[in-house]
Amino acid sequence: MRILRAYADIVDGLNDRIGAVIRWLTLAMVLVGAATATLRYVSRGLGWSLNLTPPTEIQWYLFSLIFLLGAAYGLRHDVHVRVDVLYERLPARARAWIDLAGTVLFLIPFSLAMLYVSWPAVRNSIQIREMSPDPGGLPRWPIKAVIVVSFVLLALQGLAQIVRQVGILRGEAEPARHAEPEVHV
Repeated sequence: MRILRAYADIVDGLNDRIGAVIRWLTLAMVLVGAATATLRYVSRGLGWSLNLTPPTEIQWYLFSLIFLLGAAYGLRHDVHVRVDVLYERLPARARAWIDLAGTVLFLIPFSLAMLYVSWPAVRNSIQIREMSPDPGGLPRWPIKAVIVVSFVLLALQGLAQIVRQVGILRGEAEPARHAEPEVHV
């Protein structure tokens, strides 16, 4: 069980580091969006014709990275969407059973299904080095490759969650208290 806990710690640490990067990506996305909007209005006022496709696509790519890579981080810190009308009132072992069942029955199969379904489109995009159809647009294949990465991270975090929940059920671990996550950059 020690090896499995070490695995869970490694995956948790990886997703925490990704969470720290996501914070910076969020700031970058906001700054790019503000700069693009400012340039759009200033250029119109001055009669300039600027191609704002690249910064607009960068903003969308940053949003995609935040969303896709943030899923595993959200799972790690238990900030995902949950209908917890009764959940919070249950004892730790009951919550562990619910989390374990949800992860085994839904999260892991969903992640694997998404990998299976998305891989052909991602592979094709990489093979043809897909580009944006817009003039001056960016390559699409790198952001599509992140789809696969995100579901691998989500599945790995799901397996780490299984290790943690089994530890709680066996009485070897205390339930995690998810306050504000500690970030080490």
